[in-house]
Amino acid sequence: MNIQGLQKTTLLDYPKHVAATIFFGGCNFRCPFCHNGNLVLSPNTTPVYGPDDVLTFLEKRKGILDGVCITGGEPTLQTELVPFLSEIKKLGLSIKLDTNGYQPQILKELCQNGLVDYVAMDIKGTPEKYAKICGLSNMDVSRIVDSAAFLLGGSVAYEFRTTVTREFHQKEDFAAIASWLAGADAYYLQSYQFSPQVISPRFSAYTIKELTSFQNLLFRTISHVEIRGTDSTESQEVG
Repeated sequence: MNIQGLQKTTLLDYPKHVAATIFFGGCNFRCPFCHNGNLVLSPNTTPVYGPDDVLTFLEKRKGILDGVCITGGEPTLQTELVPFLSEIKKLGLSIKLDTNGYQPQILKELCQNGLVDYVAMDIKGTPEKYAKICGLSNMDVSRIVDSAAFLLGGSVAYEFRTTVTREFHQKEDFAAIASWLAGADAYYLQSYQFSPQVISPRFSAYTIKELTSFQNLLFRTISHVEIRGTDSTESQEVG
């Protein structure tokens, strides 16, 4: 397994949980605004953690941690993810999965087998813009639609989230997303924030007033919509 990072304690990555965050290297997208560029483009240049070492650490932290956030990169690309998550569940820990949703069958398997308790799925934009936003020449957007539909079905707790940039997102996009994801449990608008690891440092953020206007569009069909990543909030985006 390509475990490239371990944050021993976080109060932010997994809502209402004291958690550790495990970072997996590698991704099937190349979103130019991704702030985990090292995990996406050069996963073999960062420290590697053995799964047994990570599990030993988690066992020692029982009673302190109550959850684990699995992120990346894109975790669903890991061939040994199912047995690894099974071992975490044996420790009595709740698991949050961050995913781009491009592996719907794996997402369904993890959720239906009780290996994931909460899913945060990135919504990069409207389906028509997906390939461009993800930095790909083409892609099968039906796989994204399939994952979103599965989560909307309510078999697991979830949130959708979009990292918003001036260069890729306009007001009409969120009107379209409101129609697409009508009735979603939760949707988060994440203000783009520069980091040294961003893949292509050419993006800019909207103001809080502008993000609020997008929020109001989403409120038409989604009752829980929040803004992250402004001066008063925190944000994290999957590669």
